[in-house]
Amino acid sequence: MAIIRAHGGKSPRIHPSAFVAETAVIIGDVEIGADASIWYGCVLRGDLNVIRIGAGSNIQDGTVIHVASDRPGQTPYPTLVGAGVTVGHMALLHACTVEDGGFVGMKACLLDGSKIEAGGMLAAGGLLTPGKVVPGGELWGGSPARFMRSLGPDQDRSFKESAAHYVQLAKSYTE
Repeated sequence: MAIIRAHGGKSPRIHPSAFVAETAVIIGDVEIGADASIWYGCVLRGDLNVIRIGAGSNIQDGTVIHVASDRPGQTPYPTLVGAGVTVGHMALLHACTVEDGGFVGMKACLLDGSKIEAGGMLAAGGLLTPGKVVPGGELWGGSPARFMRSLGPDQDRSFKESAAHYVQLAKSYTE
């Protein structure tokens, strides 16, 4: 069974239709929306700020999500993941935002204050440095990440298909 633990008086809130794998760890002020999925080996640690995972988003195996606190010298950032987002295997999201329909490739890393706007993509292995923004409709990649090309309507459609696929896949684990 997944480890779901309160911290600092805040308990995770998980929608009944969400899937959380048995080996996931969810701590503190974390909210997981309807039909979202948190896969095997993920850690979502909302101990110092909030984590929000939107409806129909999938956080794939081995991903770590954390936040930044309001300690002196540190800007407080939550981690916010919108609806219909795909986060690939072994990604690291730290104190960042991924808007609705965004896509985070496998082993990608997003750092404090960075953002992927709705419909934007960070390629596998990409490093999005603090404060950088991937505009909607753009693919960024590399380390540090930089603009690679504009995305076409086929990519937008495939992002939506990926999110829908994971909603159905998660349901097959709970039947």
